[in-house]
Amino acid sequence: MFGSTLRSTMVTPERALRGRSEYAYPVPDRHAVLGTPLAGPWPEGTAVIHLALGCFWGAEKELWQLPGVLTTAAGYQGGFTPFPTYEETCTGLTGHTETVLVAYDPAVLSHTELLRTFWMLHDPTQGFRQGDDVGTQYRSAVFWTTPEQERAALATRDAYAGELRQHGFGAVTTQIRAVDGPGGAGPFYYAEDHHQQYLHKVPNGYCPVHSTGVACPLPAP
Repeated sequence: MFGSTLRSTMVTPERALRGRSEYAYPVPDRHAVLGTPLAGPWPEGTAVIHLALGCFWGAEKELWQLPGVLTTAAGYQGGFTPFPTYEETCTGLTGHTETVLVAYDPAVLSHTELLRTFWMLHDPTQGFRQGDDVGTQYRSAVFWTTPEQERAALATRDAYAGELRQHGFGAVTTQIRAVDGPGGAGPFYYAEDHHQQYLHKVPNGYCPVHSTGVACPLPAP
């Protein structure tokens, strides 16, 4: 977003802000559009994935409109600072990227279709930026919670990378990591209330479109 400090290299754990032991602000209970719980509980069989594709305002709006999505939430993930604020994340000193939590019914919206949409909503070749939004907090990432999601992420990435090359784009720079375990992305921290469903609350707000315009093909069986 506007006014952020531009950071083009990842902070190290030693230099990251220390953070805190709990949220510095209240987190809303419900999605302002869908009316569903932001943090669950959700129906049995609900899948959860965390997707980073630049500014989370516009990304969240696109994702909450997909059939089969139960809820979405804006937040921070993939860094080192516990319970960061937006202002802290924008310094580049937390290591987090702006991320959207997506809870969805995989019987309605398959992992593959969700991830194909993810790739086509942004430019995954830009590294630490999306368009004019520059900094490590705008990097592209898929933080998966199930092996099925990981397989779908890798398969759709490879399919899209080949298509992008044919259209003159560079290499895909998207991180694909588990949420949990060694080397995982770590916890998803919910953003402040005014960031949740921002473009519903501020319909004329800042909402850049960074799609490459290239369709993501179905991965090979």
